[in-house]
Amino acid sequence: MTASQRRLLRLIAVFKLLKAALLLAVAAGALHLLHKDIAGVAEHWVKLAGLNSGNRYIGLALRKISSLSPNRIREFAIGSAAYAALFLTEGIGLWLLKRWAEWITVILTTSLVPLEVYEIYRHATAPKLVVLGLNLAIIWYLVRQISGGHAVSRRPK
Repeated sequence: MTASQRRLLRLIAVFKLLKAALLLAVAAGALHLLHKDIAGVAEHWVKLAGLNSGNRYIGLALRKISSLSPNRIREFAIGSAAYAALFLTEGIGLWLLKRWAEWITVILTTSLVPLEVYEIYRHATAPKLVVLGLNLAIIWYLVRQISGGHAVSRRPK
């Protein structure tokens, strides 16, 4: 494996580890909201962000947030933590240049593409498009790496 291939795999690993960190923060934040006045906390953040709580979309979001039950919040936290564990596994494996991590990353990333496309269809945003583009590039690169790298030594020099 060349030095540039190792660098690219480690860059992908960092991307996966950043996604894991973000999901862990989301999970911790959700657990922090358990047994609190969710509507009050959400309104506080809307004011801090300088948003208009009278806006139709902000009002809709606040109503949805305030209707969340503690069980639903707990489920959201568990789901976020589970995805974080997957991203941590991918990131650590890729950082260590493990072939199994390349396979897992291709399989898991490919399995999430339809969900990402659906989310973009529902409401396209620049960050969603960027993440989809990055994930498609990662899939493309790793499939090329896996299919062409069987005879190449996996050990860094």
